[in-house]
Amino acid sequence: MCCRTPTRLVVAFILLVLAVPLRAAEPQRLEADLLVVGGGESAVAAAVQAARLGVARVVLVSDIAMLGGQFSAEGVGNVDEWTTVNGKRARFPRSGMFLEVARAIEATNVRKYGKAEPANSFCAWLTVEPREAARIFEELVAPHVASGRLRIERGWEPVKVELTGNRVAGVTFARSAGFSPLQRDPREAAGNNPNAPLLEVRARLTMDASDWGDVIQLSGAKWSAGPDPKSRFDEPSAPAQITEANRREMNPLTWCVVVRGSTKESIIPEPPGFDPRRYFGCSRETRTNFLATGWPKGVLFMNVPAFADTTHPGGPYSPPVNIYTHRRLVDAAHHKWPHEQEALFFNWPPQDYPLDVWPKSVADALDATEPGASRKNLVALTPAQRRIVFEDAKRHSLGLLHHVQKLEPRFRRLELTDEFGTPDRLPPKPYIREGLRLEALTMLREQDLRTPHPEPRWAKLMPADAIFGFQFNIDFHPTRRQFLRDDPAAPWATIHTATRNWSTHTDRGMFPLRGLVPVERDGLLGASKNIGVSSVVQSALRLHGQMMLCGQAGATAAWLCLRDNLQPRALAADARRIRELQRTLAHGTNGPGVLLWPYHDLPPDHPAFTAANLLTLAGLWRADADSIFFQPDKAISAEEWRTAVERISVPAATSAALRAQLPATRAAAVRALAAAVDFENLPLGKP
Repeated sequence: MCCRTPTRLVVAFILLVLAVPLRAAEPQRLEADLLVVGGGESAVAAAVQAARLGVARVVLVSDIAMLGGQFSAEGVGNVDEWTTVNGKRARFPRSGMFLEVARAIEATNVRKYGKAEPANSFCAWLTVEPREAARIFEELVAPHVASGRLRIERGWEPVKVELTGNRVAGVTFARSAGFSPLQRDPREAAGNNPNAPLLEVRARLTMDASDWGDVIQLSGAKWSAGPDPKSRFDEPSAPAQITEANRREMNPLTWCVVVRGSTKESIIPEPPGFDPRRYFGCSRETRTNFLATGWPKGVLFMNVPAFADTTHPGGPYSPPVNIYTHRRLVDAAHHKWPHEQEALFFNWPPQDYPLDVWPKSVADALDATEPGASRKNLVALTPAQRRIVFEDAKRHSLGLLHHVQKLEPRFRRLELTDEFGTPDRLPPKPYIREGLRLEALTMLREQDLRTPHPEPRWAKLMPADAIFGFQFNIDFHPTRRQFLRDDPAAPWATIHTATRNWSTHTDRGMFPLRGLVPVERDGLLGASKNIGVSSVVQSALRLHGQMMLCGQAGATAAWLCLRDNLQPRALAADARRIRELQRTLAHGTNGPGVLLWPYHDLPPDHPAFTAANLLTLAGLWRADADSIFFQPDKAISAEEWRTAVERISVPAATSAALRAQLPATRAAAVRALAAAVDFENLPLGKP
């Protein structure tokens, strides 16, 4: 007996030790009504909107800790929102959750600097520092995390999609590379197993707002990436054929570099592979070097100074253009603030990282992971393979900072910010302009939006199932890489093509609900850039505010689907529910309403906002063909009022009562009409 007892103890001890990793290896399992995949501005807007509408179990799964996407994790603190009005650059009207975030940014700037717009930047009115943007997005989700409606999981990448028949029923995630459980919010980590290798989320409905549409890919839903051939949509600027030279061509990504004022001068070290010939096109100071290098005609050269001492007195987009103020976040110098408060980031065109063909070192590294990987589109690469590309994009951006610091002493009093919490002090994500495109029930095409006019009017396609309004130029940064002497091992620069550039004008349009709905897969909605557009249109539909409204609108659609136990394709075919969706968006949910019909002069807090949006969308009020203004205070004539009343279908007594009155203004007119109309029972006709 005395010999057996130690044996039993040893066996028990071994089993105990073995049991620990076995428990740790168990996946973490969650149940959700709505699963939102991604941590960018579109994903956060979707999660918050769903929670506000009463969806009981919303789970947001992000691959990194920082929420907010372009505003924060991508480092794009100049908020793109310009349009053209009366021959001048102007803000596109803010609405919905984007307006909430913009107000929070302005309030933050006022609190810190005494000014809502402290930047004097070339590219934007509204600017935000990454750490402040991240805080604003945390505050946006906080009430819903506290209420229990929203659960946030950070540090997970999709690896598998579970299908039940044709329906996406769940997503399995694995730990993101380099993510530490210490990066999680302890309130969110409570009760979780931080060592779980997998996270399994079963959900009634899933929204893919990830950077590269990984859920859509894993689900087997149809998608595309890279240019569409002309035969697909007959777009004016589409290539006639897809060849090896253009099939991976997309709007480039950029790894932004965020810097702050420093009390000492320094130059960052040369990054690995640095070659000054890559950067001779950055500014006019190196024009002689650029020409002497032998760069061929067409390679991008920025004929502007590296530094200009300016406040841009004419406002954003006024001269002088220069690297320093191009994307300034805080102008400490001209406001007489401490130099340490100076902040800007680099998102300069020669810093762009084309995706059409890789430098030899990157191609070799990709092919080492999988034969032929270097010939794949970036979207189709695995997360690990994409990181190979990202590391080279980081080196390219750090090379630009090193170059300008050597070129111009005033750049030497700037240092990389520490606010991202990353070892290299760079944003955790690249600025992504184009990714996966969902094959949706409706695909927006170039000819739906493109205009010969320099000033936007109404787009040719104004869809009846619109869920938000937008406008931005077809804006391609240089999409191709030009190697010196055509040698993939040599330095490279960027080049535009004749049909992909940043000067194609568009009209004001609207995005349709059907653009979020896969052609065949159930249980799934697109969001962020994973939506039904052509490659050309995606270059005009990718901005901060647009993506927030996309997420907010998609979540509203998800709420209706969950409430009524519908699949998204059934919702897209139901006129009554689409009208309810539009009314919910225009009215707002614990926040400003969403602009549907993109009038320029009708903010969400205007009393006629909801009525004008819904009636114009239904074709019961006709927007002026040659004006983007609603003109709410304009007097309405007796003839205009009579015509408007005739358009609506109401009982004869109601019609007679309406005709007997004459509202004083257009605003009063649409409000009177809206009060008489049963909007949700209107057919979906042409606006």
